[in-house]
Amino acid sequence: MKPSKVYFCDLHTHLGDGLPNKLKRLIRKAGIEQIDFANKFVAIKMNLGEPGNLSYLRPNYARVVVDVVRELGGKPFITDCNTLYVGGRKNGLDHLDGAYANGFNPFQTGCHTIIADGIKGLDEVEVPVEGGEYVKSAKIGRALMDADIVISLTHFKGHEGAGFGGTMKNIGMGGGSRAGKMDQHAAGKPAVKASKCIGCRQCSKICAHGAFSFDEIREVELPSGKKREVHVASIDHDRCVGCGRCIAVCNQDAIHPGYSAAPEVLNYKIAEYTKAVVDGRPSFHISLVIDVSPNCDCHDENDKPIVGDIGFFASFDPVALDQACIDAVQEQPALPDTEFTRMRDKLEAAGELDEEHAHDKFYVTHPDTHWQSCIEHAEKIGLGTHEYELIRVK
Repeated sequence: MKPSKVYFCDLHTHLGDGLPNKLKRLIRKAGIEQIDFANKFVAIKMNLGEPGNLSYLRPNYARVVVDVVRELGGKPFITDCNTLYVGGRKNGLDHLDGAYANGFNPFQTGCHTIIADGIKGLDEVEVPVEGGEYVKSAKIGRALMDADIVISLTHFKGHEGAGFGGTMKNIGMGGGSRAGKMDQHAAGKPAVKASKCIGCRQCSKICAHGAFSFDEIREVELPSGKKREVHVASIDHDRCVGCGRCIAVCNQDAIHPGYSAAPEVLNYKIAEYTKAVVDGRPSFHISLVIDVSPNCDCHDENDKPIVGDIGFFASFDPVALDQACIDAVQEQPALPDTEFTRMRDKLEAAGELDEEHAHDKFYVTHPDTHWQSCIEHAEKIGLGTHEYELIRVK
């Protein structure tokens, strides 16, 4: 397979030519007009931002894409599916409340916002996955599948389960209904390292399924030198759906995936769900590598970026696009005092960081993940290629 074209523009601006203009120019140069938009329903898939998180893509960027689609004769709508975990987007009504609060309303974006899997996350379509090894039938939000054309508008960042959150994460995981998300996460259910648990119960607060109990007791030493007894967490795997939110919220690193293959399987399924969404209809993909936070925009908070802002990328190939964004982040120097530097220092102190991984922003930030598996599997199933030609747009 020959390299795919990935288009890129930096964030430098001058009087009379701001970032919205640069994004519009990038999209046009990347060839979006090759798609026949005339009177077609166009789903613009993006993460609308968990309430409390401030690193999500601003609606101003969505407005640029909406305007281009309308200029080309399409009927755009912005869409996302409900989340599996406790939070502000767990049902369609709360999700819309959060979306409107974050600016995703017709007055700001120029189009309607539709929650693709409905009020309770049950409005889905079962889509066969051609060549799927882990998913034979993907459960996708109905409104996303009703569209004639799919455009992904992605905030590129780190991710606590997949390693990185790019185009395929936005489409594959983000396009899955609540049952689809459960299907993707359920391969590897987490477990608790009792020796690290301090009984803070943050995991229990974030769990939507009541899977945590605190019956076991152990003694911990406080910073003052005093000792006290704490009730240690344990997970009921009959209730757990494997969403991984507890892994991210535990600041003691006491919760980990249940077996070593889990991160790879999650990424394999993300790739296969992405193929289910884009197969058989036109698609176009845009990634903004700005505010590169260590975790997903599904968190109700965001940590400081691990690298500086880089720019905008666009391509017809989601695999090449993700690879180009990964490479761009890896080439950047790490910002000081970030989750990346904290984890790097921790791994080095424990003798667990080799030279091969020392500068890998995604591995170091989330060492239990394996981001390469998503790219490799996506290429294997024919979703795209990791080889790309980077074309700069001024």
